[in-house]
Amino acid sequence: MLAQLSIRNFALIQKALIDFDKGYTVITGETGSGKSILLGALNLILGERADYSVIRNADEKTIVEALFHPQTELKSWFDQQDIDWDTELLIRREITAQGKSRAFINDTPVQLSQLKELTEQLIYIHSQHETLELKSARFQFDLLDVFGDTLSLANATKTSFIQYKALQKERDFLQSNASELQKELDYIQFQLDELAALELDKHSFESYESELNRLGQVDDLRLAFAAVDQGLNTERGPLEMLRAMKVVVDKWKSLDANLASISDRLQSCMLELDDISAEAQQQLEALEMNPERFEFLTSMVDRFNNALRKHQLQSQEQLMELEKQFQEKVDRVEHSDEALANLNAQLDQAEKELKQLSQQLFEQRSANTTALAKHLMDQLQQLKLADTQIQFLLTPINAFDANGGMSINMLFSANKGMDLKPIEKAASGGELSRLMLAIQATLSNKKSLPTLILDEIDTGVSGEVALRIGNMLHDMGRNMQIIAISHLPQVAAKASAHFEVSKTSEANETNTDISVLTKEQRVVALAKLMSGDLVSEASLSNARLLMDN
Repeated sequence: MLAQLSIRNFALIQKALIDFDKGYTVITGETGSGKSILLGALNLILGERADYSVIRNADEKTIVEALFHPQTELKSWFDQQDIDWDTELLIRREITAQGKSRAFINDTPVQLSQLKELTEQLIYIHSQHETLELKSARFQFDLLDVFGDTLSLANATKTSFIQYKALQKERDFLQSNASELQKELDYIQFQLDELAALELDKHSFESYESELNRLGQVDDLRLAFAAVDQGLNTERGPLEMLRAMKVVVDKWKSLDANLASISDRLQSCMLELDDISAEAQQQLEALEMNPERFEFLTSMVDRFNNALRKHQLQSQEQLMELEKQFQEKVDRVEHSDEALANLNAQLDQAEKELKQLSQQLFEQRSANTTALAKHLMDQLQQLKLADTQIQFLLTPINAFDANGGMSINMLFSANKGMDLKPIEKAASGGELSRLMLAIQATLSNKKSLPTLILDEIDTGVSGEVALRIGNMLHDMGRNMQIIAISHLPQVAAKASAHFEVSKTSEANETNTDISVLTKEQRVVALAKLMSGDLVSEASLSNARLLMDN
């Protein structure tokens, strides 16, 4: 259940802290006082996208926190998500004027998808516009599936349909593009042959370019190596001078250790210069122009560079990837008949599975329509719609679809002697509100949902009907937490706890405040709901009677 809601810097609310209890809680307030702001804050907790226009002060964060006492069945979800489990669950959303949004579960940062997955098992908000959803086939199918425990079968059927359509699309694409691909094959094969002739996997064109550049500068290289060799070995050159110095040093090195060290270092220099001279001579002798090698390298590098320019690429690796892509295209075309046959076989199997699932779903849904209609009619009897007739009409359609190849029509009649008609043509606003309350009671019980929030579920009703709605909400509160936003005294009077939302303006600032009412404050609030701001003794007396009966 929802134990506490904390709101800071959200729309007209500067700061609010609301403690909720079990059972049925009502929230009242004048039109425009900010009751809808509470729902907006709760929607952030439910993982909805942030509306940054609700940030009251752009210099501060907007923070909404909700404390829950979660059911133990949720522990497995926490284990799967690797989030710490506790008997108290704290959910927090933070948004800033800079467009940043963060979500936390027990101080662990989470994605909005994770938040939604968790909170849909904790709380459900029925907003006013959702009454209109009752007229949609999607809502009616969901109602029937939840009531009849066919939701998993319905989801399996929908998944099967999506897979079937994907295979069908792939098959149709292959068929329609087969002729075009065949025309393209000759051109692709020509380009593939060009790349294959380069044998990209056997040659290193980077090393070929390096070698070719070297061979192209062979005369200059000869001059360089010759300059090294001649410079070291010429008369009075470095080597000859080092040898002369070493003769003198060796003569006297026995007299001084420093001269011995110098002798060793002179020897090292001579050895290094001898090595350099020998390497220069070796490279000079090896620098023979090989016309055949030069021609081979020139041809290979030219073909490689032409291929790069043609395909607007930069490297050998990119050419190899392009060759692979060409080969895959050729293989696809050459094996298109085989692929098409394979797709047709998969499509046949998918159609068979989808047909089987759709038939099972139709049979199970059909078996539950009468029980669902009777259950709702029993509920509506408590809400002064004793003569209501409801029927769920399932009709097979000659096509596959995500709903299992069938249509649904909820037929409704509120009065004796009136023909059953589609719900959108037969029910008034007050009748829709009562029917939706009966549906929400049914769904919440089936889903074992801990908390249900109802936004003006009593729209369009008054008098005795309103009183019965209040009694039904009170009864529902024995098994779950009910939080209802209402404008009717009969509905508000049956709550175990009563919050009032009010709006004040002072110092050029408007604030929305939420306060819990004492018993006497509730009497006054109910009297105002009956008679407006001019509270009379009669309205106060009537308010007490509503609360006590």
